Amino acid sequence: MANIPIWPGSSTFSSGDTPFGFYDADIDFQTDAVTTAAWCATRLGYPLVDIELQAVNFFTCFEEAINEYGAQLYNFQIINNFQTLEGNTTGSADTNYNNQLITPNLGGTINVSEQYGNEVDGGGGDYKLETGSLTVAAGIQNYDLLTNSSSSLEAITTAGSSSVYIKKIFHYQPAAINRYFDPYAGTGTGIQSLMQTFGFGNFSPGVNFMLMPLHFDVLKLQAIELNDTIRKSGYHFNIEDNRYLKLFPVPKNNYTLHFEYVLKSVANAPVKNTANNLITDISNVPYTNPTYSFINEPGRQWIRRYCLALAKEMLGSIRGKYQALPIPGETTTLDYSRLLSEASSEKTTLITELKELLDETTRLKQLERKNQEAQQTQETFYKVPYHIYIG
Repeated sequence: MANIPIWPGSSTFSSGDTPFGFYDADIDFQTDAVTTAAWCATRLGYPLVDIELQAVNFFTCFEEAINEYGAQLYNFQIINNFQTLEGNTTGSADTNYNNQLITPNLGGTINVSEQYGNEVDGGGGDYKLETGSLTVAAGIQNYDLLTNSSSSLEAITTAGSSSVYIKKIFHYQPAAINRYFDPYAGTGTGIQSLMQTFGFGNFSPGVNFMLMPLHFDVLKLQAIELNDTIRKSGYHFNIEDNRYLKLFPVPKNNYTLHFEYVLKSVANAPVKNTANNLITDISNVPYTNPTYSFINEPGRQWIRRYCLALAKEMLGSIRGKYQALPIPGETTTLDYSRLLSEASSEKTTLITELKELLDETTRLKQLERKNQEAQQTQETFYKVPYHIYIG
């Protein structure tokens, strides 16, 4: 077996000493890689015991610890801001959100509200309403909008299918104002006697010289509408299954009825934007590896501790290959199981610690803290004695 060198007590770092080389060009990383390797070796027992690791092993653990720190940090950022980020472009290969201030917006809320806007007349929405028409024949009340030859829907839908949502049908009774305002009939108000009394009767009936308040006209319009509701068949319609239309009253002449609709395939389409450069899930949010020189000292301390846990795990795996070594007159057992157990526990503890720390920085937690601070401040002010001024 070759005599493979182990930790000699010191090291130097060169570009290419890490598997991925994410941070090899960072001056801070180059410096800290050497000092962290020495610190980890000392924590593992060097120089009292030999450490069966090389400098590249420590550098590998150091790189992995930074990667893990960045993954936890940016995954938290993605989750905390995903409603803001979703639907934005992923940008070019050089675009990322590292060290960028993410400003919350209402984009996600608006996307949800647009679904309700689709069902409200004039409420917006996220699809375009189409217009259609139906040729109504005198004496015919019932129509199938999807199969009737006089319906514009027949050309774009499959006969007999229920493939559209009818959103609006323009079927209204004639406006009351059309019957109220008739200048050659004295405006229909029956006030010709008043005009005669005031001396206006000799003028053309096409001109009304009586000044009446606005509510007078409104009341007249309401009277006409109420009269039609009670004495006539009201203008309305029934529609079933977004296709079977029945008109009231029975049409007395031929005319064109207009309506608005949307295809179900459009309204219920799960994909509204087919661009392939949009943020759709956490996997394509443009975050990259962190810049090591930008990480503050608390973050670097977490990285060093996680690097030590990884080094323990690696050393335990190496020593586990030889569970017992014969020595003159005795057999010694290596402590691989303890190293592996400690490494697993420390990694779990560090991840939990970092997640709990990040959770305290969510907007919800910050608002809760602000609220508690405001309440406590108010309680403190209540206990301040009031000044008594004697004038």
